[in-house]
Amino acid sequence: MDEKNVTEVKGFILLGFTGNMLLQRGLFFIFLIIYVISLLGNITLISLICADSHLHTPMYFFIGNLSFLDLWYSSVYAPKILITCISEDKSISFAGCLAQFFFSAGLAYSECYLLAAMAYDRYVAISNPLLYSQAMSLRLCVSLVAASYLGGFVNSTIITSETFTLNFCGDNIIDDFFCDLPPLVKLACDVKESYQAVLYFILASNVITPTVLILASYLFIIAAILKIRSTQGRLKAFSTCGSHLTAVTLYYGSILFIYSRPSTSYALERDKVVSVFYTVVIPMLNPLIYSLRNKDVKNAFKKMLDTAKFS
Repeated sequence: MDEKNVTEVKGFILLGFTGNMLLQRGLFFIFLIIYVISLLGNITLISLICADSHLHTPMYFFIGNLSFLDLWYSSVYAPKILITCISEDKSISFAGCLAQFFFSAGLAYSECYLLAAMAYDRYVAISNPLLYSQAMSLRLCVSLVAASYLGGFVNSTIITSETFTLNFCGDNIIDDFFCDLPPLVKLACDVKESYQAVLYFILASNVITPTVLILASYLFIIAAILKIRSTQGRLKAFSTCGSHLTAVTLYYGSILFIYSRPSTSYALERDKVVSVFYTVVIPMLNPLIYSLRNKDVKNAFKKMLDTAKFS
């Protein structure tokens, strides 16, 4: 097979999920509903946190930033998925593929770091509740969020530059619904050891390191909870971590499933389903996870509705 340099590639073809047009129409409406719910949920949660003074705390500052990430994260994928479902033209330009890859990686890595920062926030809140506000100062919270974005997009720049200078062979068909790492690597003529080293670095710095930090935070959280004498107090303390634990489990579980395995074990059809989960479904679920069991958010939402009625 002739080897072509990546600079000669004009664009890619996204196969999506199926060639059946009727099924594609059904998928279009499913993804449209998911995307609309995701937009409404994240925008509403951000608006509530900004508008209600009772939600101006470190925990909700992080939740608001998580919703901001999810808002843009889903928007990187969903519009192109919707177009692919209803259009016969499934092409994406080289520049478009690169941009989608860059922003999706940057937002995903930023979310990994942000979830680790949120775990630390929960540890401080449980271990030292009386000094929580002083310990988690606005300056520290802003610094942690800024570091999350910086770390995410610096690493995204590294992996994007390395991936899009690979030599691609033969066809330019991506057996997926977006420009993701596994299917792009499948198109490469040869993946050198230097590129493999970059992949291991990205995995270690953006997934494994935040995971270790989260696990360490929860070990300290458990130790702090065990020091609480009353059973009710322990349950109340642990309940404050329930939403975060759920979000971490869903997000890290799906990402580790996709990216922590060797490229030889990729099964693209199976991995497409998992990719849909963490790219489209999780951004919809996160605002629900952080609001359905949260009295403060519910009260803020009721206030917003009452204000809207009166106005």
